[in-house]
Amino acid sequence: MLACGLVPVLPAGSAHADEVRSRQREVLRTLDLPRAWRTSQGQGVTVAVLDSGVDARHRDLAGSVTEGRDFTAGANPPGTVPPRLHGTYMASLIAGHGHGPGGADGVIGVAPRARVLSVRVILEDEEPGFREFNAAERFEDVVARGIRYAVDRGADVINMSISKELATGEERAAIRYAVSRGVVLVAAAGNEGAGGAADGGYAPYSYPASFPGVVSVAATGPGLRRASFSNANPSVLVAAPGVDVLGAGPGDAYWVGRGTSQATALVSGVAALIKSEHPEMSPALVVQALTAGATRRPAGGYDTGTGFGVVNAARALAEADRISRHTHTASGPGAHDPDRPLGAGSRAAGPVRVVHRDRRRIAVHAGVALTGGIGAVASLAVIAVVAGRVRAADPAPAPAAPEPVAAP
Repeated sequence: MLACGLVPVLPAGSAHADEVRSRQREVLRTLDLPRAWRTSQGQGVTVAVLDSGVDARHRDLAGSVTEGRDFTAGANPPGTVPPRLHGTYMASLIAGHGHGPGGADGVIGVAPRARVLSVRVILEDEEPGFREFNAAERFEDVVARGIRYAVDRGADVINMSISKELATGEERAAIRYAVSRGVVLVAAAGNEGAGGAADGGYAPYSYPASFPGVVSVAATGPGLRRASFSNANPSVLVAAPGVDVLGAGPGDAYWVGRGTSQATALVSGVAALIKSEHPEMSPALVVQALTAGATRRPAGGYDTGTGFGVVNAARALAEADRISRHTHTASGPGAHDPDRPLGAGSRAAGPVRVVHRDRRRIAVHAGVALTGGIGAVASLAVIAVVAGRVRAADPAPAPAAPEPVAAP
């Protein structure tokens, strides 16, 4: 069953456009965005938002949204207009550019110059086809199809502020397809953390966040500690603010909500900043930049609540610059093809070629081994001699007395 990674939201009500930015200030400061924007604002990057749809006419998103395919078609009755609340909310956190003179009013996203590709793969809870969508087998692999669609249409980052309990093979294959083409995937860790731990002491695993290759994002609350609802399990990689986060809603509205959904969108925005500066950087290195640049790192460097810490955009960009000349992909005639198994029958690289032989160390280790062997042989000889002397000193046992025989 597919569900939005969103704890119930409340409309901002009296919040006017000129008040929105001030209510965003704490999140912007936590992510160190004013400093990060001196380096990158996400220009040239497309973030696919796999969600419930995006209101492309919202004044804080106008001109930045491409409306892609609706993979939920047929779930709602004909003529139903989707509310597109959750998707618009997430898109604004990623790429909102504000409005008014200098874009000073309204929602500013983490990557305000990035583009959004809206791909509809979920329904809001209140949509009439919600139950049908979550029960019908034909919608089982909509996320997988949405991932492939986004990759084929040039997405650099895919935001999935969604979660479900069960994984599918099609989703795993789609994620591998995306990563192989350099696309960074970011997903919500889930909001079941307050409902009790599953077997092993961890909150349930959510998908697609728990697939290898996906950045699983937890939410933090006051004090940048794990929010009580945020899932804590070993899939969690990083965290971001997820409580009282303000964003845009359909019809130029503004909403305040909490959830790992919001945290995920913020991290997708930081990934967009990195890809803007380093378009060819592999997903693995983008992830390394996110984790190495994190602040509020747990004792020991990692825990299952907030992963490697809270994402910091400026530090992540600095780390990306540092590692931008590196690669996690081997190349050359000796590299193993990851699509083929190791061992017999594979196109192995052949025998290992010794580049340098330290003859002095070889002689020393050989001498140590020889000495040890001689010592072992000598020990065995001593044991044999002692055992022989013990047997010689031990008198032969007396013959057993005959059993008495009854007289006939």
